[in-house]
Amino acid sequence: MLAMIKSCVAYGMGGLPVTVEVDVGAGLAAFEIVGLPDAAVRESRERVRSALKNSGFEFPIRRITVNLAPADVKKEGPYLDLPIAVGILVATGQIPMSERLARAAFVGELSLEGSLRPVSGALPIADCLGGVAGVDALYLPADNAAEAAISNSVAVWGVDSLAQLGRVMAGEAEIAPTEVDIELLLASSPEEGQLDMSEVRGQQAVKRALEIAAAGGHNLLMIGPPGSGKTMLARRLPTILPPMTLAESLEVTKIYSISGMLSKGQALVNRRPFRAPHHVASAASIIGGGTTPRPGEISLASQGVLFLDELAEFDRDVLDALRQPLEDRVVTISRVGGRVDFPAAFQLIGAMNPCPCGYFGDSVKRCSCTPHQRQRYFDKISGPLLDRFDIQIEVPRVKYKEISGQAAAEESSALIRNRVEAARRRQATRFNGRAPLTNAAMSRADLERFCRPDAAGEQLMSQAFSSLGLSGRGHDRILKIARTIADLAGERRISAAHIAEAIQYRSLDREELYAF
Repeated sequence: MLAMIKSCVAYGMGGLPVTVEVDVGAGLAAFEIVGLPDAAVRESRERVRSALKNSGFEFPIRRITVNLAPADVKKEGPYLDLPIAVGILVATGQIPMSERLARAAFVGELSLEGSLRPVSGALPIADCLGGVAGVDALYLPADNAAEAAISNSVAVWGVDSLAQLGRVMAGEAEIAPTEVDIELLLASSPEEGQLDMSEVRGQQAVKRALEIAAAGGHNLLMIGPPGSGKTMLARRLPTILPPMTLAESLEVTKIYSISGMLSKGQALVNRRPFRAPHHVASAASIIGGGTTPRPGEISLASQGVLFLDELAEFDRDVLDALRQPLEDRVVTISRVGGRVDFPAAFQLIGAMNPCPCGYFGDSVKRCSCTPHQRQRYFDKISGPLLDRFDIQIEVPRVKYKEISGQAAAEESSALIRNRVEAARRRQATRFNGRAPLTNAAMSRADLERFCRPDAAGEQLMSQAFSSLGLSGRGHDRILKIARTIADLAGERRISAAHIAEAIQYRSLDREELYAF
């Protein structure tokens, strides 16, 4: 007898619908799976065999042929254990074929005892099945049910075991569909244990730069000696960023879902990501890749922060690979079998020492590096990448009076975040909900329209352009930062004061870096 069961596997940022065709016929006992299965799919034969027996069902000692359609696309992962088992039960008459079963899709990994284990990619799979004709229900492991239900495109039933599913399909038991309150999940981000800007003593200028970076979505580079607080400050940037919107949260949840990085029972990622890969990371781990494309660190940091500590220690090829995603905010992974686009809307924060020993220009410790060593150190960072850091700022050694108990109380992340959110709202109103959503992503046309300084600001900009030898990109960058500073101040027009502060954060050229 032949049974046809609907299913789906995760692929890229979405899913690939799969029809599992199971034929149980006469002949020597065999169990074959065709349709380009990978090792994990082929091994499902043994998992399904044991799961059926240990769930109280009979495994047929006959010839079993399973075809995974479409047959010209490789199937990977344990997603198809459950539909294969259901197909065998239907083909052998142990579960009746019904309208309910015909309109359902099944996804899940089986243990040898018959219980269901969670799989990665439940949310994109549910989204995909919502657009498949004839599918209005999805049965999958209970640990994945809340995540899949967020899709709201198909009814979701969480199942604990194959035996339970068998009783439900036979009409002997009922389970309730999984429902979630997305708005409640989005607003339920816990604050306890979270880092806070008030814990950072001193470094007021750097905090101001971080506030501007957060308000306008600007990339930022911090240069300073070891122990000056660069990493401490960078780790607290997500705490002053605005809360994620529902669309941003769903995008991040999909990325973490297909990467298998959601915790057990987690339905939604509602806090902005912070990724800090080590400087020995490969290009594939940063950008994404693999035989079947998987998201890299830049995608895992999407809608959040990618922090590259010890920037000059990263391989130059790895750093240069960031240039295109920084511009396009998406990364395309191409393979022989096709291409996949992953989001890469991250904010880049870099930190580095001023020289190999770390103490060039330090007021306490003496630098032991030669000018040639400093030049080689900074030459590891290409000019085009350095040019993509809108804000570049020195992080000096903290003074004792700033970290002693006599120092004044520092502003909390909540206070700074309120100002950032107000600036973001002004940008949203200015752009009327269209891209770009932040000042850092403004086009030349947007600059002409929204970034015209007043007469005094225009004069100062002209003087800076000549005296500092600014390029066209440097000129535009200063205007973008000045626009953000004006937004933080709640002012419609860019003034000379805004231009003057923006000039302080301009990108440094090579000669200035060597003598930093």
